[in-house]
Amino acid sequence: MNTHTHDTSLELWSKVPEITLYFWIIKMFSTTVGETFADFLNADLGMGLSGTSLVMGAVLVLALGIQMAAKRYSPPKYWFTVVLVSVVGTLITDNLVDNYGVSLQTLSIVFSLALAACFIGWYASEKTLSIHSITSTRREAFYWLTILVTFALGTAVGDLVAETLQLGYLNSTLAFAIIIALVAFAHYGLKINAVLTFWVAYILTRPLGASFGDWLSQPLSNGGLGLGTVGTSALLLTIIVSLVAYLTITRKDAIRLN
Repeated sequence: MNTHTHDTSLELWSKVPEITLYFWIIKMFSTTVGETFADFLNADLGMGLSGTSLVMGAVLVLALGIQMAAKRYSPPKYWFTVVLVSVVGTLITDNLVDNYGVSLQTLSIVFSLALAACFIGWYASEKTLSIHSITSTRREAFYWLTILVTFALGTAVGDLVAETLQLGYLNSTLAFAIIIALVAFAHYGLKINAVLTFWVAYILTRPLGASFGDWLSQPLSNGGLGLGTVGTSALLLTIIVSLVAYLTITRKDAIRLN
């Protein structure tokens, strides 16, 4: 009898992916696809901002339940939830601005404070903010709440920059890409705290993805490439699905903790 049989049930897996290039590509494109789908429900189907918010909020709750019930990281479940969080986070900001008249400056400050509160509560409870330690329901709850706030904050900051500076879609895309590159240099070159640089980059990928999506979808007369929202969504969704399928098969971004 072999007494050294490896018991895979004792292996501890993180509920979130390793931070790789795949992660950043899918995250950025998920932002764009999520936003265009929300616009489709809001405008094309005539559901309105409030109706779209209710429907997508309900779908997000369902997706979160499935994601959090999983025992380990599953690329399809995780990234579907990210897309929905991006939609709902964007809708929260849009509702506050369009329906309640809250200024983007105020929202940027409020969501920054809310994000700080998330981090403080997370660290006070778990003594770590590492995304490599998402192995319990409570830690995952902090993780998803924090991500939701980053999307709402990213929406407010991105819209504030777009409306104030009026850089145009391509220039905005390049500007946010350069800032993210500087954040990456701060981490890898200057050894700035990994948690801080990760979350700064995470926030910035939201306006980056939105600017890039607008550049692809808007007509040439508006400074875009003219692919339209359907063409842009189809292109980016194809890339997302292909990468998620690849990661599901290879598990290149799965984090085994023991």
